[in-house]
Amino acid sequence: MFTIPAVDIKDGKCVRLVQGKMDQEIVYSDDPAEMAKKWEDLGAGLLHVVDLNGAIKGKTVNKKSVENILKNISIPIEVGGGIRDVETIDEFVDMGVHRIILGTVAKEDPVFVKEICEKFSGRIAVGIDAKDGFVAVRGWVEKTEQKVSDLAKKFEGYGVSAIIFTDIMRDGTLTGPNIERTRELAESINIPVIASGGVSELKDIENTLDLKKSGVTGVIVGRALYDGRLDFKEVVQLEKNRNRS
Repeated sequence: MFTIPAVDIKDGKCVRLVQGKMDQEIVYSDDPAEMAKKWEDLGAGLLHVVDLNGAIKGKTVNKKSVENILKNISIPIEVGGGIRDVETIDEFVDMGVHRIILGTVAKEDPVFVKEICEKFSGRIAVGIDAKDGFVAVRGWVEKTEQKVSDLAKKFEGYGVSAIIFTDIMRDGTLTGPNIERTRELAESINIPVIASGGVSELKDIENTLDLKKSGVTGVIVGRALYDGRLDFKEVVQLEKNRNRS
């Protein structure tokens, strides 16, 4: 499955933020597990779950919501947001989370990423969030002076399953993904890249599918699905048609 629906959780609710701003939220459901089930029923093969409160606080806040999602669906999920220690990773893996996403800790302690990848082979992804081409951390609040490609290259050979690249300025804006920067990143490293941010219509999925040859293996979609601008059934059919051709 190439297109991955996002389930972003804030205060126990399923929401979407605009450009990562915690005070600009749109609440779509009081029950993230119910929303996760909806995407599974429509054909999703993987869900992208983010603890937004956790990303800001630096520790898991919405663990109960993640547990409820896992109880409600049978497809795998990847989880990120405030995961910065071995104990939390152990908890999520034991809970049944398929893939753990490390963000801020990956920027601050790449050696930790290497050690965790050795312990949980194939289960660790690195989330790199960008603002104007530079890495942003701590729930997108702090912009650093490090280029995205420079950080991504540090993880080559570590066993990272994917780099999840989010252009913050596109996220939740429905202005289309940053195709060029996503392509540049994917072609600069040997790690699969998952694109995120800005998808608004089926054409955006088509454009991202064209990046497969560059090393892009998926795209995360949020607001466009929740607003009904994008029909997930059409997305699933598009992917089937592409796979047959």
